[in-house]
Amino acid sequence: MASGGLSFRNITALAPMVRVGTLPMRLLALDYGADVVYCEELIDIKMAKCQRVVNEVLDTVDFVAPDERVMFRTCEREKDRVVFQMGTADPDRALIVAKLVEQDVAAVDVNMGCPKEYSTKGGMGAALLSDPDKIVAILQKLVSGVSIPVTCKIRILPSLEETVSLVRRIEKTGVAAVAVHGRLKEERPRHPLHLDHIQAAARAVSIPVIANGGSLDLVKTNSDIEAFRRASGASSVMLARAAMWNASVFMEGGPLPLEAVMEDYLKHAIRYNNHAFNTKYCLCQMLRDKVESPLGKQLQAAQTTQEISEAFGLQEFYQQIQDQLQVKRNSLQSCSQLEEPLVEGDVTMMAVRFERREYPPHITPKMFLLEWSRKEKLEQPLYEMVQRSEDRSFQSTVTVESKKYRSTL
Repeated sequence: MASGGLSFRNITALAPMVRVGTLPMRLLALDYGADVVYCEELIDIKMAKCQRVVNEVLDTVDFVAPDERVMFRTCEREKDRVVFQMGTADPDRALIVAKLVEQDVAAVDVNMGCPKEYSTKGGMGAALLSDPDKIVAILQKLVSGVSIPVTCKIRILPSLEETVSLVRRIEKTGVAAVAVHGRLKEERPRHPLHLDHIQAAARAVSIPVIANGGSLDLVKTNSDIEAFRRASGASSVMLARAAMWNASVFMEGGPLPLEAVMEDYLKHAIRYNNHAFNTKYCLCQMLRDKVESPLGKQLQAAQTTQEISEAFGLQEFYQQIQDQLQVKRNSLQSCSQLEEPLVEGDVTMMAVRFERREYPPHITPKMFLLEWSRKEKLEQPLYEMVQRSEDRSFQSTVTVESKKYRSTL
């Protein structure tokens, strides 16, 4: 930690990885010695719709989507080390999301290197490399709008001159660091890394440059990390696949035997109630070519966290954690009270959720309300629908008996 917040100089980081960089993997990397951990890329439009929820059962802070999916979960253990990476192509929306998570993370990062279609089709990820002015606008908006460090992760451009020009423009926005994946946006892991571009970027700017992309050829053990740092000329190193395959690569003398690493990962997943399919996916990535082994087949057949635990002989640990969590739930439930409606101006607001399974087929809450109003000889309910500019969500206010109501969800 530096006086102004998280330092990106001379660090080793867990890279942002879609579906992999969830809380259990980030905690595992910290256990083994990573200095900084990045979450998976999370899209700004989806995050802007989330509510920040303090989860007193798990001791986490959850960012929950309208459909109750937890989009991002974090905890006190990683608060000073976790970097929130977002996918964005809009400065204003980027700032909304950054402000939402600002108090719970150490820094925010903008993904400018992902070449996958789900990112680029919205003008995000590597698509931003073709629009340097938008890159500058997004980063300047974030740097001036939040109190925590702002960084970005890019891929190289076709020429050294273009790569150097881009990192210099990025530095002028006031970011704390820039991560450089040493491949073009069209290239994949099988293509060789362009170390000369990372070297040129590191020489061109005074902010830390974080080298990325060396997992396949250059980093297989912990001692390789320092060699990669020296070869790239960068201040720091960021690992993706090498850490995904065995996170103990961050440990001095690592990596450890894979079975022990997988058990450590699974314990975090159980403790923090990670989604079973995500847990299963990450464990399968660790198994790699052993996914057809007896353990791999048992893992692939598992549908729940309990079944995954049984595959690894962690039934007792799983049950122990479930019992502890249930005790906390019972304790919290006994002292909780019904939520009081909130009044904002002339609108009464309550957390009212539409659960389709609670209604007969082809019947909606609006139909119930209309029927009730007719029965009570009241005027027909009036609905006013607006779309919020910050996240494109629709929100409705209903007027009944001259009183207005709205759900907070």
